[in-house]
Amino acid sequence: MYTSRLEVPEQEKWNLADIYSTEAEWDADLIKVKKLADELKAFDGKIEDGTSLLDFLTKKEELSYLFSKVFVYARLLVDTDTRDSTSQVLLDRATQLSVEISSSTSFFTPFLLSLDEETLKGYIAKVHGLRYFEDDLLEAYRYKAHVLSKEKEEVLSQLGEALSAPSKTFGMINNADIQFGDVTNDKGEKVQLTRGMYSKLIEDEDRSKRKEAYKAYYKPYVQLNHSIASTLSSAIKNNVTLSKMRHYPSALEKSLFGDLVPKQVYENLIETTKKNIRPLHRYSEIRKETLGLDELRQYDLNVPLVKGSKQDIAYDEAYELMLKALSPLGSDYIDTLRTFKEKRYIDVRETPGKRSGAYNMGLYGVHPFVLLNHQDDLDSLFTLVHEMGHAMHSYYSSTHQPQITAGYTIFVAEVASTVNEVLLIQYLLKNTSDTEKRKYLLNHFIDMFRGTFFTQIMFADFEKRTHEMAERSESLNASSFNSLYEQLFREYQGETVVFDDEVKYGWSRIPHFYRPFYVYKYATGFAAAIQIADTLLEGRTESLEAYLSFLKSGSSDYPLELLKKTGVDLSKPEPIEHALKYFGELIDEFEKL
Repeated sequence: MYTSRLEVPEQEKWNLADIYSTEAEWDADLIKVKKLADELKAFDGKIEDGTSLLDFLTKKEELSYLFSKVFVYARLLVDTDTRDSTSQVLLDRATQLSVEISSSTSFFTPFLLSLDEETLKGYIAKVHGLRYFEDDLLEAYRYKAHVLSKEKEEVLSQLGEALSAPSKTFGMINNADIQFGDVTNDKGEKVQLTRGMYSKLIEDEDRSKRKEAYKAYYKPYVQLNHSIASTLSSAIKNNVTLSKMRHYPSALEKSLFGDLVPKQVYENLIETTKKNIRPLHRYSEIRKETLGLDELRQYDLNVPLVKGSKQDIAYDEAYELMLKALSPLGSDYIDTLRTFKEKRYIDVRETPGKRSGAYNMGLYGVHPFVLLNHQDDLDSLFTLVHEMGHAMHSYYSSTHQPQITAGYTIFVAEVASTVNEVLLIQYLLKNTSDTEKRKYLLNHFIDMFRGTFFTQIMFADFEKRTHEMAERSESLNASSFNSLYEQLFREYQGETVVFDDEVKYGWSRIPHFYRPFYVYKYATGFAAAIQIADTLLEGRTESLEAYLSFLKSGSSDYPLELLKKTGVDLSKPEPIEHALKYFGELIDEFEKL
């Protein structure tokens, strides 16, 4: 890890001047957004015909475009160093402004739903410009039963910042304040563990190093488990309360409503996986036997089972490998992706205070921004390929859709990223004649499959059950979280894995739990991606065209319908069963090798 951001080459850092060259420009747009928010508020009670409705919606879209720039700039600045108070002030100002915007426009949905639908359709027929907004306007009527009175909506919008406090508090604990325990470096010196170090050490062939890193990593989460339980409990209760206020049958159904995803899709994912969990348990048995252990523990679950084949892959080499692996996606895709590196769309290196993990943030009218904490290894190659899948999805949607439908939903977000990962592993396997390397790659992909699919489904199960506990007014605290997490861990991992005490605190380190019912989409996306990648590798032109069309579709249709155009129907169990069958085949091949 670099000791300072100043040490990182400019070419490996975001160029935020693509959004704003100076803070003065940012301030100017902030003022514009505030002015637009005031102008929108003045429409309250004044929308009397199609022309005034169009005026309101046009200003609202302009505000949305400017605010996205203001917020994303501040967010990216903070994420490069979460300790920097100056950047945090900008993000706080942007966040506070989002509450003001919400308050200024909170009257609109109740107003819209007070209109007779035929009246609205009459406005659209008379005022040509309203056709651009037609689908969004009519979609609002689907929410009619869940929209409160104008006064209540305004109160809820004003409470927005307070309701987001648990997530923000956890983010500060997890990214800025948390202090991991000490580990021993190669020189025999005690140094404080970082997340980047942990990702390497937990895969180390030396079991004592893995154990030491594991204990050091979980140490602060064990110490802070009551505080973190308080933030998670509040987040869950907030979600349940809002669901009840808005008259949804459950918090789960509230989360699924926007995407028009039936509850059965979520439940089928969990149930089908549990019915087919045996290959995962068999893999644990293979792992225990291969490592020659009397007891298999959690800190043994990530070490490669093929000794001496771990690869160091420099960032530049990783990027070129990615371009070769993704060639089935066509020359336009590859040529575009090549430019992302040259144009500094990617922030590559881990530095002190930088936000952990990786993400893509698409900004309409500018370009995608990708955050990495690259470690020059195979895991980082897969992370790069994953995030650039998101980035290309953002790029294609933004360049082929108008602003109103350019943003794709989270439900389909993980498809593009995982298609890239499946194409990468297939490329690496195809171009590896060395048996040991082939075993290593299979092992790596099996472990990735386990993390992206099985682990996320376990998380989804945890979310479902904790929200149901809150809906039954049962206690949510560190003890109940620990108990449930332990139960699920044993259920999914099987009897081969010996339970370490730290395991039950696993829930306390998962930031996605503060975005309710998000993680299941990793698993559905993974299953869809396996099916799509299979068709792409067959080389059929129509398959590629259908997939690229999907990437260019943004939110122009509901996600399940968009996926059906690629040949994937997640309303049925077949894609999940196909993925689980594929996992079983991977285990079979690995066991034979």
